[in-house]
Amino acid sequence: MKKLLMGAALALTTVAAPAFAWEGKVVACYDKIWVPAKYKVEKKLIMAAHKEWEWRNGQMIKVWYPAVYKEIEHQVSEGYYIARKAACK
Repeated sequence: MKKLLMGAALALTTVAAPAFAWEGKVVACYDKIWVPAKYKVEKKLIMAAHKEWEWRNGQMIKVWYPAVYKEIEHQVSEGYYIARKAACK
């Protein structure tokens, strides 16, 4: 009976010993950072700037209208994650 108990105790210590023997040291910490996608934006002219004569409140007035553009986006690169070094918590 003593041999059986000693054998069981020896088996438990050999299994548990490696878990207690490791004493690691934190070397560096990193945060997971999202970098958004990059886009190239082009402008397409829809209506050029111009002046027009209009009749308002019994008067002729000259009205200036600014140019109108449409933005066209083209994706240059996709978004991705990077590991950035940070202070350990």
